[in-house]
Amino acid sequence: MKTQTKELPLPGFYRPNHAELYGYGPNAGKLQETAATWRAANDISVAATDKFNLHLLLIDVQKDFCFPEGSLYVAGRTGRGAVDDSRRIAEFIYKNLGALTNVTATLDTHFAYQIFFPSFWVDQDDKPLTAYREVTREQIERGQARPNPAVAKWLCGGNYPWLLKQVKYYCEELERAGKYTLYLWPPHCLLGSDGHALAGVVQEARLFHSYVRGMQSWAEVKGGNPLTENYSVMRPEVLSRHDGQPLAQRNTQFLKTLLTADAVVIAGQAASHCVKSSIDDLLGEIVAQDAALARKVYLLTDCMSAVTVPNGKGGFAADFTPQAEAALKRFADAGMHLVKSTDPLASWPDLRIA
Repeated sequence: MKTQTKELPLPGFYRPNHAELYGYGPNAGKLQETAATWRAANDISVAATDKFNLHLLLIDVQKDFCFPEGSLYVAGRTGRGAVDDSRRIAEFIYKNLGALTNVTATLDTHFAYQIFFPSFWVDQDDKPLTAYREVTREQIERGQARPNPAVAKWLCGGNYPWLLKQVKYYCEELERAGKYTLYLWPPHCLLGSDGHALAGVVQEARLFHSYVRGMQSWAEVKGGNPLTENYSVMRPEVLSRHDGQPLAQRNTQFLKTLLTADAVVIAGQAASHCVKSSIDDLLGEIVAQDAALARKVYLLTDCMSAVTVPNGKGGFAADFTPQAEAALKRFADAGMHLVKSTDPLASWPDLRIA
């Protein structure tokens, strides 16, 4: 049987309102049982027979980002951002399950002390810094922000002068690259926490895809290095230490996986941060190899939202929507396609599924 390009029906167990339930989680055993019957009823082949490798990349569709109960809910300007995005992602997977060869979910994965968490820093009075603020090299030089001395023992063998040099260098590298200034976020996606898990409705869809099509439920873990941010799944923000030694490395194997696919579809959270950074790095690799490869990348614009921080007065203390919109325009100008999850695959430009 050939890869299916027709839209498939939503399976009977799917409930759209599950996208709103923080505590919802699928029963993997029942999904596996249902998959065989559903595959036969809809005449779907296993992914191993696909002649066209369509790879769906889901970036950080995790509970801390996808629900108001999460510590860093991506609400967008509507307030329902990531909740509605998760529902649309699940429905996109179900309707196009016969055409999707691979589905990879990235997992933002953190620990209690990381350079972008307030716990990592103290001020001149040894008090922890607060979330939703920037840290610059100048602030470190003035003593207004400095690494928490408590972390030095386990992080660098107690060598606090080394740690101080490293964080100064890190901020300097971020500022030199012109991406952004180090920004402190509230604790999120802590390994072992409920917030680290994928949104249940998305987890359900990706597992059902795996069982129906006989394909592994791929995942890429990122973000565990305490001395660098890791917005992009392709690479941490800074790769070297101040003394010239390596700090982290690029995810070259996954880059190769995406670039060798026949087409890549990208969705997830947040459009203004981890999605944008991941696509930026992918585009950089594409430009270095062959700019025409950008035409095989499709961005589901209705399945991603920007970070907004309400000010409690009906407005926003921070709104990264303009940055997300500017990035999408830049990606489109480079040749990537902006599509919606409800657009039939047959209508997508440059998509030639056999």
